[in-house]
Amino acid sequence: MSGGWVYILQCGDGSYYTGCTSNIEQRIAQHQTGMIEGYTRERLPVVPVFHEYFEDIRDAIAAERRIKKWSRAKKEALIRGDGESLKQLAKKRQR
Repeated sequence: MSGGWVYILQCGDGSYYTGCTSNIEQRIAQHQTGMIEGYTRERLPVVPVFHEYFEDIRDAIAAERRIKKWSRAKKEALIRGDGESLKQLAKKRQR
């Protein structure tokens, strides 16, 4: 099984899009040029703000699914690399 990337794009309207791919350069270029129909095509331009590589594509897919459910604040903490805020936001949600 080959590896994969999970990524977050910030769209022109300020929203975030989370995706998963085995070829991050190609996929981001496709989003930026509007080649991919759907959410990002309607919100150009898009800018990559986060990416993480996983040795197993299944782990990248699982991370994508998990991140898509997160609040905006939690995604922004991930983008900043703010582990402490991520922990605090996770605790808030559990309450």
